[in-house]
Amino acid sequence: MRYREAVRKLSRLGRYEVTRRGGGSHRKWFNPHAQTDAILPDWGGRDLRIGTLCSAIRQLGLDWQEFLDS
Repeated sequence: MRYREAVRKLSRLGRYEVTRRGGGSHRKWFNPHAQTDAILPDWGGRDLRIGTLCSAIRQLGLDWQEFLDS
């Protein structure tokens, strides 16, 4: 799954990207309900590694199936 697809799903599930102060290729996402965050690499058109994505989803308090269904 590409970063852009993951962003759409996370936004639909109520998570949002934290504003960045500088450059870089990683983005910080926040779960306002659980007060947790996760870092996701923004590789544009490249696929995210499944382990990286699963870990971020778990850190944001989501179930993998819930994420896929959104």
